[in-house]
Amino acid sequence: MVAIGTFEITNKLGIHARVAAKLVETANRFQAETFLEKDGVEVNGRSILGILTLYCPQGSRLTIRVEGVDAGEAMAAFAGLIEAKFGET
Repeated sequence: MVAIGTFEITNKLGIHARVAAKLVETANRFQAETFLEKDGVEVNGRSILGILTLYCPQGSRLTIRVEGVDAGEAMAAFAGLIEAKFGET
């Protein structure tokens, strides 16, 4: 199964180290492979450094692609995390 979602980053500081760690933590909870893409650059969702290289300030559009048996559950977890602004403002 493949799940794809595009999200706007709405938290004030965008994706920084703490947020990248939360994304990796979420990816690691599932068997599915996770990939994040911005402006044509795709990185592994289990790589903090990779995620940080995407440079996603507030207002950025981030596409997440999840592939695997639990892709739907993983995508729901990512959507919830992003909609909650990663627990930030």
